[in-house]
Amino acid sequence: MKNKMLAEFLGTFWLVFGGCGSALFAAAFPELGIGFVGVSIAFGLTVVAMAYGIGHISGTHLNPAVTIGLSISGRHSKNEVLPYILSQILGAVVSASLLYFILMGKDSFVVGGFASNGYGDLSPGGYNLASVFVAEALLTFFFLLVIIGATDKRAPHGFAGLAIGLTLTLIHLVSIPISNTSVNPARSISQAIFAETAALSQVWLFIVAPIIGAILAGMTYKFLFEKKVTQ
Repeated sequence: MKNKMLAEFLGTFWLVFGGCGSALFAAAFPELGIGFVGVSIAFGLTVVAMAYGIGHISGTHLNPAVTIGLSISGRHSKNEVLPYILSQILGAVVSASLLYFILMGKDSFVVGGFASNGYGDLSPGGYNLASVFVAEALLTFFFLLVIIGATDKRAPHGFAGLAIGLTLTLIHLVSIPISNTSVNPARSISQAIFAETAALSQVWLFIVAPIIGAILAGMTYKFLFEKKVTQ
């Protein structure tokens, strides 16, 4: 269990550092930034890298919603849910702390939203609470379906990490303008802590909506897809 917790800590650290770091430092870099597409790819690449780097140790959840969804589907021990989630949140917060430290190394540094998530005035495209909630729940639902399906013993072996990483990239391409893309409570909590906006007061949505989407996905796969195979 200690190795699994350490793997989840390091994996989530890298997800936040690579994904949110690209948004903070490279997305709008003077004249030649990577933009939304670059940030989307960065998030996907962190998952691909960690899937093949630590997947054999912890399963590479890196996300409380993923852990909960896999547990609901029967793919992950319920006894390990809390340790995994705590490790993920801690890894995300430590990563965000180092991002903040690096950002302070610039004389004219501005914390601003700190790559946090939000709705209303804090949504990049000005989307309201209802729109953001539906988007986060729906995208997490499909993210979990891909994760559960790609790691099914009947799925082609060796491609799960790539499928999951590409799905996260697609999710970001769709939803960065909507909510700055969460689908991951740990990622949202860590950035909201340091943001100079009201992100912390809105972080509840980015905890609740992804978890609802993950639970529905876990139930869907368990009671529909797996049930059909056993009949």
